[in-house]
Amino acid sequence: MIAPPARVPAPAVDGPQLRDIHLPPDPSWWPPAPGWWLLGAVALALLSFAAWWWRRHRRVTRQRRQVLAEMSRLRERHRVDGDDARLFADTHQLLRRVARTQEPLAGQQRGAAWYATLARVRVDAATLQQVRQLDVVIYRPLPTVDIPPLVAAAEAWLRAATSRRWKPAQVPHA
Repeated sequence: MIAPPARVPAPAVDGPQLRDIHLPPDPSWWPPAPGWWLLGAVALALLSFAAWWWRRHRRVTRQRRQVLAEMSRLRERHRVDGDDARLFADTHQLLRRVARTQEPLAGQQRGAAWYATLARVRVDAATLQQVRQLDVVIYRPLPTVDIPPLVAAAEAWLRAATSRRWKPAQVPHA
């Protein structure tokens, strides 16, 4: 028996050598996609707003504490010296100083204009009436006024005024 001839490998065909598939490189982290820029801008805006609100809140709280501490000092000084006229004058002056933060001409207002400025603070009618009464008693030689309700009304008005609870100013019609 004759052996069959051995198969001879076919000659290689000339052509390109194929290699494995290569994946593209991972995307770079910089620059970020537009969505990340937008998220960063929103986060920065929220952070800025929170910082502004926090500083404003701290300032308002500090002012309120200072004003109410001054009112407490006035009350304590009155308890020691019993000078009603001085208590009324100092309380009235404190009201005007606080009112000037919202109404620059509050220090110069008299009568109806001053009452309108007092009424811009959101307090109840009884408190407003007591505070208005203070404007009258400072000009009387020996006022006979029940002091604790008057001082309590002044404190309530000051607390509301320093809490930024002011109504918008009414513009007079020409």
